[in-house]
Amino acid sequence: MADRDPKKTGSGPALFAITTPGLESVTAQEIRNLGVGEADVIFGGVGFSGSRQILYKANLHLRTASRILLRLGTFRATKFVELRRKTGHLPWERYLSPSEPVVIRVSCHRSRLIHSRAVQERVLGAVADRLGRPVQAVAPRNVEASSARLIFVRIANDQCTISLDSSGALLHQRGYRLSTAKAPLRETLAAGMILASGWDGRSPLMDPFCGSGTIAIEAALIARGIPPGSSRRFAFMDWPGFDRALWESLLAESRPPAGTAVPPIVASDRDKGAVQAALDNAGRAGVEDCIAFSRRPVSDIEPPGDCGWVITNPPYGVRLSRSRDLRDLHASFGSTLREKCPGWNVTMLCGNASLQQATGIAFGQALSVTNGGLKVRLVSGRVPD
Repeated sequence: MADRDPKKTGSGPALFAITTPGLESVTAQEIRNLGVGEADVIFGGVGFSGSRQILYKANLHLRTASRILLRLGTFRATKFVELRRKTGHLPWERYLSPSEPVVIRVSCHRSRLIHSRAVQERVLGAVADRLGRPVQAVAPRNVEASSARLIFVRIANDQCTISLDSSGALLHQRGYRLSTAKAPLRETLAAGMILASGWDGRSPLMDPFCGSGTIAIEAALIARGIPPGSSRRFAFMDWPGFDRALWESLLAESRPPAGTAVPPIVASDRDKGAVQAALDNAGRAGVEDCIAFSRRPVSDIEPPGDCGWVITNPPYGVRLSRSRDLRDLHASFGSTLREKCPGWNVTMLCGNASLQQATGIAFGQALSVTNGGLKVRLVSGRVPD
């Protein structure tokens, strides 16, 4: 999570959006677009405040966040008895029922309460005290395979912050990507690449290393104005105070008008299985009619216009075979862009500066992000005219 607690901004409960390190500023802009006045960017996420409506909208609309947490309380605790007493004062009955199991994830730094297991036990006991019945605890590793409610407890410098997950399954799980190719790209990172690139949603977009199609599909969803969370469930829907009427009204407001124009989006890959996976995923996402998929090597790409954006995730040799000459592949990629896409904008993930330089394209400052646990560079530039 974060190195320090976010400042409380605006009005309403304190909220926190967990995001891929490196994409915090992109997520913060998404949050501001929801009508939130301030967003506090810190490592690993963005702190903000808002009403129940803002919490629902954040889960529905944010394309780059992994979870939305509700901050239940922050207090000082130097003894376990103090931790249990103050945790028991939090309004757990608004969000949990005794029949629901919980998962408690604890992190302790530079504090007198340093034993995670003991912190878990006190928090679990405090929740049971408040609800009036024992509460079942589930091992943290099993949270994705259960209906357990996820509680985060962070103790740093004797300050305890307790948060409740409002999302449930991680937000990159849109529901459409059931077919995958090698080294799949998470939906949240793909969306982050598109938003960071500055794509205007009206110009052509091309991905010549499309894999299972995630970048092209996320671009089509953005162009059509389809919220990423419109077809899935969230943990807050099982809270005792869930406002179904409000949720239905937000869904209705978010439906794009019929006939929304989508610019040309083309995606290709030399792997036949990857292209088929991409087609299947686009069909589940409901955007198969927005994307032209084809099987071809990068040297045979056909730009769908005079100027646009190339946004892609070429192989960089860590999760794929090292036997390929990746420098030659990146050099060929850059040469093809200079020949066929002069003046186009380019955004890509790159494993290291050497591969980036092999393209022969001048990129600006790189963002350091993680993809599947690996540190990579997110770079943007422009193909010389």
